[in-house]
Amino acid sequence: MTDPTCPRLASGESKSTVALITGEAFYPSRCLYPITMADPLLLTETLIQNSFVKSIEDVFRTMAQHSIVFVDRAVTVEAATPEGVPQIIGNVGFVGKVNGLVYICMPEAFGRALACSMLGMDISELMMSGTEALNDAIGEVTNMTVGGFKNSLADVGFPCKLTVPTIVRGTGLSVRSIKSAHRYIFHFECKGARVSVDIQMQVEA
Repeated sequence: MTDPTCPRLASGESKSTVALITGEAFYPSRCLYPITMADPLLLTETLIQNSFVKSIEDVFRTMAQHSIVFVDRAVTVEAATPEGVPQIIGNVGFVGKVNGLVYICMPEAFGRALACSMLGMDISELMMSGTEALNDAIGEVTNMTVGGFKNSLADVGFPCKLTVPTIVRGTGLSVRSIKSAHRYIFHFECKGARVSVDIQMQVEA
């Protein structure tokens, strides 16, 4: 028997067409129409990696006209920049059906160059503006990138909301692992600089 709670298909519209448009799954044994379920099995490592890579590529291209290239996924945690090199880290969290934190770390010198491209400034103008312009630019890159990633999670049934971006600058910085969280560390390269991403996430029980 067809589940009466399931929405009907439009005339001439197949179940597969609706699935492609809505990202919702079909369970023929229960219903001829789409239903939404937050299935943890949908959050595969491939989905997480591909979604984040696409998001950061889009943001760097549209906001700074830069091409950023995925290099690899780290097996172990390592320093994002050589010892003694100043770095800047943008951090945004997300809360909902899945909870987590994303850290985007880069050398501070590259962060300044990125901010100049985004804001249409030269380095002297950026330096004269103090730290606020730099922090705002890196915060916006982080927020937009994690926002795109969040949308991909929502597409497979895991809606969540973002926290306010935070920025940390200094040398010898490291990110602690969250207990019981799944951790994904990706390395990218842009304009000769390494950009490291640390994603830690937990699916709501």
